[in-house]
Amino acid sequence: MIELDFDKGNGLLPAIVQDYETNDILMLAYMNRQSWLKTLETGKATYWSRSRNTLWVKGETSGNVQLVREIRIDCDADTILLKVEQVGGAACHLGYKSCFHRKLSDGKLKIVEERIFNPEEVYK
Repeated sequence: MIELDFDKGNGLLPAIVQDYETNDILMLAYMNRQSWLKTLETGKATYWSRSRNTLWVKGETSGNVQLVREIRIDCDADTILLKVEQVGGAACHLGYKSCFHRKLSDGKLKIVEERIFNPEEVYK
């Protein structure tokens, strides 16, 4: 078993999520030991929700699950990189492909992606 350094982040490690085919950065989430083991067991990206204080299987509500295709660990064993197949095309809960759908330009944030789904229709 791979031993990650969960102690370094007070039990949580950052998980960078990248599209397996395009290498686009989709999101950043956090994993604890339980979500890490669940991800390894199921092959579906599972995170720790800091706001809800519970496990969170990505796409559980929206259907936009993340199927893990490759896992990389940094040299300090305290950051996880998940390369995923993003089912449904949207990783962002606001309906965009990436959570990084805004770009700073001339001192303002501008949306630079098309919305894939309407979150009001998905999260009723």
